[in-house]
Amino acid sequence: MGFFDLFKKKQDKAAAAPQEEVQQAEQRELEAGLEKTKSGFFSKLTRAIAGRSTVDADVLDQLEEVLITSDVGVETTVKIIERIEARIARDKYMNTSELHSILRDEIASLMEESHSSQQNFGIEVKQGVPYVMMVVGVNGAGKTTTIGKLAAQLVRAGNKVVIGAADTFRAAAIDQLAVWAERAGATMVRQQMGSDPASVAYDTLRSAVATGADVVLIDTAGRLHNKIGLMNELTKIRNVMAKVIPDAPHEVMLVLDGSTGQNAFEQAKQFTQATSVTSLTITKLDGTAKGGVVIGISDRFRIPVRYIGIGEGIDQLKMFDRREFVRAMFGDEK
Repeated sequence: MGFFDLFKKKQDKAAAAPQEEVQQAEQRELEAGLEKTKSGFFSKLTRAIAGRSTVDADVLDQLEEVLITSDVGVETTVKIIERIEARIARDKYMNTSELHSILRDEIASLMEESHSSQQNFGIEVKQGVPYVMMVVGVNGAGKTTTIGKLAAQLVRAGNKVVIGAADTFRAAAIDQLAVWAERAGATMVRQQMGSDPASVAYDTLRSAVATGADVVLIDTAGRLHNKIGLMNELTKIRNVMAKVIPDAPHEVMLVLDGSTGQNAFEQAKQFTQATSVTSLTITKLDGTAKGGVVIGISDRFRIPVRYIGIGEGIDQLKMFDRREFVRAMFGDEK
């Protein structure tokens, strides 16, 4: 059973709306969540090409500035500009009215390359062995909330979920996680504040195996004060979990705050150097015009974005679909 299939377990099909209606509603919600990013980006683009009829070097300079100030990132922006320059060289002429659709095509192509493996991202879960996800990220990125929302969605789909409160350095983190676990209907394993995080992870996995849990979500401390200390801590947690379930964790998810823009790039850099990150969740995209960070981070780090957060609601943690994201940003292909 793949990880994505866990969401399908025990669904009440009789109560489900027609698939097409559900997809349309989800697309509208995604578009609403990205509205600040979309309106900010296109208002900048409109100003950049005002009064211009053809895409020339000056327009490309303006476009480069628009992309960078939209938090797409310098490296990814350069790739996009180079792709557009190649199209101009091939087609010999390009008018500014075409720029919208061309940008859409090139960003879609870039994200296709970055996420080429994501379509088969469902990991096969061994029968009777919990799927273990270790969740990392700095304090304030939305890590605890993401764990809570994910747990709630999984439990509602009929899965038995165990949460490990391995961020033992902040009492607030443990208490907040306890509230989410109760709300979600998940079991939580905790120790006293200041306890060894690896010990909490070990107890959590032993409990999950003993009770036949489907999924284990392990919270971790979000401090970036010392990269070596962070690396040692995360490595210790991984090693201890592997003693209970040999191939655990099956996934290391990095949670990034999309509203921090370029700071999210630095966080991603630090955590990918500290541990083997296998997926990303980018939160708080509804309250910011910096949603372009999704494009840049997915391209630069080549790590699949699994979820995006587009609101406070429990259902507003959305499984990321690169095609739906581009459609929400640029509209359907003409």
